[in-house]
Amino acid sequence: MPSNVLGGPLASCCYTPLTGFYRDGFCRTGPSDYGLHTVCAEVTQEFLQFSKASGNDLSTPRPEYQFPGLRPGDRWCLCVERWKEALDAGCAPPVLLEACHVSTLEYVDLADLQSHSINPS
Repeated sequence: MPSNVLGGPLASCCYTPLTGFYRDGFCRTGPSDYGLHTVCAEVTQEFLQFSKASGNDLSTPRPEYQFPGLRPGDRWCLCVERWKEALDAGCAPPVLLEACHVSTLEYVDLADLQSHSINPS
């Protein structure tokens, strides 16, 4: 199992709805994951509105992609660049550090993730 941003084993993000680029509950990434779905976030209404206004509607179901549509409080593996955009806009959703893939740190500072942590470490 890959590491998380804290250096430990990557924890699962969510099974209901089933998240992750590989739809296995983990924010793992690989060569075919061009969006880098590495941030385990607990989405908020503010973030969902921001994402929709930025061209990525995460609240509408898309069955053809096994995507149920998200509601506030759902956990989901977000693209790291989308989370960073939300951070810069002041509406980044909280994250579960243990479930954020270590490669997230190539784009986002650990301090920024920690300041948005569901369970501060």
